[in-house]
Amino acid sequence: MPVGTVTTILLILVVVVLVAGWKKQWRSQNYPPGPLALPVIGNLLQLRAANICKTFRKLSKKYGPVFTLYFGSERAVVVFGYEVVREVLLNRGDEFTDRGRFPLMDKYKDLGIFMSNGEMWAQTRRFTLTTLRDFGMGKRSVEEWVQEEIRLLLQELEQTKGQPFNPATLLSAAMGNTISRILFGERFGYGDEEYRRILWCLAENFRLENCIAGQLYTILPSLMNHLPGPHQTYLQNNSIIEKFLARKVAEHEATLDLAAPRDFVDAFLCRMEQEKGNPGTAFRRDNMYVTVFDMFVSGTESTSITLRYCLMLLLEHPEVAEKVQQEIERVMGRERSPSLQDRGAMPYTEAVLNETLRFLDLIPLGFIRRAKRDTQLGGFIIPKVLLINSVLQDPRHFKNPEAFDPRHFLDEKGGFKKSEAFMPFSAGKRMCLGESLARAQLFLFLTAILQRFQLRHPPGCPHLDLSPEVSGIMNIPRPFELCFCPC
Repeated sequence: MPVGTVTTILLILVVVVLVAGWKKQWRSQNYPPGPLALPVIGNLLQLRAANICKTFRKLSKKYGPVFTLYFGSERAVVVFGYEVVREVLLNRGDEFTDRGRFPLMDKYKDLGIFMSNGEMWAQTRRFTLTTLRDFGMGKRSVEEWVQEEIRLLLQELEQTKGQPFNPATLLSAAMGNTISRILFGERFGYGDEEYRRILWCLAENFRLENCIAGQLYTILPSLMNHLPGPHQTYLQNNSIIEKFLARKVAEHEATLDLAAPRDFVDAFLCRMEQEKGNPGTAFRRDNMYVTVFDMFVSGTESTSITLRYCLMLLLEHPEVAEKVQQEIERVMGRERSPSLQDRGAMPYTEAVLNETLRFLDLIPLGFIRRAKRDTQLGGFIIPKVLLINSVLQDPRHFKNPEAFDPRHFLDEKGGFKKSEAFMPFSAGKRMCLGESLARAQLFLFLTAILQRFQLRHPPGCPHLDLSPEVSGIMNIPRPFELCFCPC
């Protein structure tokens, strides 16, 4: 037998023995069970399924609601299902408030809202919550901004004259303008080339961070840093967005009035001035840039993706779209613009939006946490590792989790029914700060669009593929076209 063949066989045997021994030791210490992880790549092959949510559901049936996966050499504990997720996020939230590592975002480690931990996170979150309220979040002024944006969006949709049209960039521009008003006190024209470039970078990065190259970067960052590929484009796009936001901050600094802050950026600059000389402050220039970056990115593309996916679902389920339009006709007719006050009178529309958020499951890995210290959960030892939570596909709380069914949120009389397992914005201390804004935008934009337009498939394209284009940290829908036909 050739020496090379013998060497290969010996290496395989060594790997098998090491993996078997490692798994035996892992089980002997009462850690959560899980599928066999391969050297270097861990469980990446299992996670390359068309939909990670289905993978989690399948694994939970075999291993229970608490199980282990490996992202390369990084160990992660997955908690699947409402009861155990509630235990982690709400009942014992203080033990699991830290954010896990995301190598593509290492540049922003310990800064901003998403990637920071400890006192930096606590200070930044408190300030952000207060300032968002001061500048309109939850107030009539934000609804007025959204209404103005809707009026301009409808004008653009009318100009398509019922022809096939991909709404992705336009919807992102509209969503981005609401958060831009809060951050910068201004909106951008839909034809603004720089703004369109930023939106394109955002959309591309959401896809890239969830493709195979993005997942490889997560498990092998040191190696991938030295290799060409889509992950390098991701980092370049982030630099373009950073420069755009930094220029907006510089414009604010040049015209800042400490006695009269105009928006979020002004408020942060004022607080930086107040905190000068405090070595433990979160109000530093680097943290301001990352906080603004976090808010702009999440406030633009996440809501746009959700609304686009809702339109896809309504195209594939015209009977659902018809019921929403009937509710619109009953509550506000064709002349009066929808308002947030209408939500309570529109249970079916609310159910459709909730079911869209559930069925899309935009962040199937949950907002990844890390245990602050070794602890116990579900009878298992949970070491200080990544903690992934998934609840929106729990069949014990959603009768048919693999189907789009608004009845998941309707009672027997057709009234809106809340579900305690519905946590698309996470829960507890690290739940999404923009939930109220996102929900308001989704309701107002969807009802305004369906009040004015019938949604139609393009000729020769009777069906859409609703499965994600990429499924990783996020589920990203496929590009599509539709026809906005005036009612």
